[in-house]
Amino acid sequence: MPSIRPKQKSPSSTKVRRRSSPKPQPSQSSSQRDLLYRRIRHEIIDDLDEEVEMERADWDPKAARNASSAAGTATERAQRDFYFKELYRLQTQLVSLQDWVVQTGHRMVIVCEGRDAAGKGGIIKRITQHLNPRVCRVAALPAPTDREKTQWYFQRYIAHLPAAGEIVLFDRSWYNRAGVERVMGFCSDPEYEEFFRTVPEFEKMLIRSGIQVVKYWFSISDEEQEFRFRARINDPLKQWKLSPMDLESRKRWELYTKAKEIMLRRTHIPEAPWWVIPAVDKKKARLNCIRHLLSQVNYREIKHPRIVLPKRVHSPDYLRVPVPEEIFIPQFY
Repeated sequence: MPSIRPKQKSPSSTKVRRRSSPKPQPSQSSSQRDLLYRRIRHEIIDDLDEEVEMERADWDPKAARNASSAAGTATERAQRDFYFKELYRLQTQLVSLQDWVVQTGHRMVIVCEGRDAAGKGGIIKRITQHLNPRVCRVAALPAPTDREKTQWYFQRYIAHLPAAGEIVLFDRSWYNRAGVERVMGFCSDPEYEEFFRTVPEFEKMLIRSGIQVVKYWFSISDEEQEFRFRARINDPLKQWKLSPMDLESRKRWELYTKAKEIMLRRTHIPEAPWWVIPAVDKKKARLNCIRHLLSQVNYREIKHPRIVLPKRVHSPDYLRVPVPEEIFIPQFY
């Protein structure tokens, strides 16, 4: 597979989107500034490609390719063209997986864990983008309420487990206790140790009940997280993604590293192993994750009967009542 990440060239003069950019510090060398600007340019192109993905259903492929090639060399355009084609192919297979899940009543839990800004949400978006939300849904739980804090730790997650014919992706999960709660001091040492005693049995219980559990850890570097945080600070469309907890986690990088290492070591079980996805390159991470996810299920393509659109029934006495003009919204576009 050809490299998807564009080669690092000097910044193009083509403007893709207006936004403020992280300003280089005075102490930075020329090569450091060039690298920063190349990465900012790559980030902008990545955002453009995401918009093309979202609009793909309304565009013909040629128009999408033309829009995507607004900036970049021929090699970069070829790499991005490959990404779009491969993503489409994999998402088509996800639809086949969905059909099989519905027909067989299979139940599946996908745990998505990783540091802040690791790209979990972006990958989840690509998995669910063309699936039926009644079949494949996302569980992204907020901080526990005062009442939930008095419950059995796993209790609030149980309500979100799949029924027959459903897939549930946990955008962060019960592993919060091994990560953010441990690092931020939101749980006691006894609660922390009890979690590690309980979670293997909890997951084995899910598996014995017929739920398939797949666990992913999305891995990024210290430097990449800093870059993504700075990009969010300077992008008004992404500032909402940066919470006070994210800023605090940035200071505690090493503590999170230690917590992650302990978590992977103590909860990697044969019935539900951890799978680590290198996620510095967003596009590669998305493709690799979806491809691996598909490989974890022994599904088959479901043959559907040919769809025939029925003719509309016309009644001789049917009269369409005009809609009052005053209830139409203003037509500005």
